[in-house]
Amino acid sequence: MVQPLMPHATAAWLVDNSALSFEQIAEFCGLHILEIQAIADDTAATKLTGRDPIRAGELTHEEIEKGQNDPEHHLKMHKEPDPIRRTKGPRYTPVSKRQDKPDGIAWILRNHPEVTDGAIGKLIGTTRTTIAALRERSHWNMANIQPKDPVTLGLTTQRELDAAVAKAAKAAGMAAPTDTRLEGDRAALIVELRAEREQHHRDAEAALAAAEAGEPDTSDEIVPGIKDPFKRQS
Repeated sequence: MVQPLMPHATAAWLVDNSALSFEQIAEFCGLHILEIQAIADDTAATKLTGRDPIRAGELTHEEIEKGQNDPEHHLKMHKEPDPIRRTKGPRYTPVSKRQDKPDGIAWILRNHPEVTDGAIGKLIGTTRTTIAALRERSHWNMANIQPKDPVTLGLTTQRELDAAVAKAAKAAGMAAPTDTRLEGDRAALIVELRAEREQHHRDAEAALAAAEAGEPDTSDEIVPGIKDPFKRQS
């Protein structure tokens, strides 16, 4: 599936400006659903500025409405983005993130030693020399390197990391790891939403009962007797 040119920024805009499900946004942007969750919770590695896919000509209002009305609808790209031509070589990493590369490499070496140096180089955008120095613990800054998830650092995507780990596991004759975090997150989210809905229902019933009994409405009081000055009065 064709993806938008700036998937993370596009995802941030869709999270803030639409009622699309995380699954729909993740599929359209080619990201892992946990990355969408991090963007929505404002816990992503970097603060993202949203990119409007409608103005970019990649989505239409009608297509977004279809997705909002039908959670099973798969968003379709309005037009393919212009291809970005670049020379062959390692992944480009912004200057601000380059100092995080050793931490990301160290995390992969510790948690997924089966991943080859070549695969790590493509994921992180680094050289075999740097990887070897970290593997042999001869890196010049070894004392200050702390293994950190490269996805959290913004050096790669969860989907690319999962694919590299699965490929390495298959080549090594190992069982590919199964990511069960999504199930736990979905279950927790459902419980949270159900609790909020039940609380809203109880509050509405209490307000209705109070109104029928002629009691004053205190729902917008900050403390007893003092109303919230910023809340619009009906």
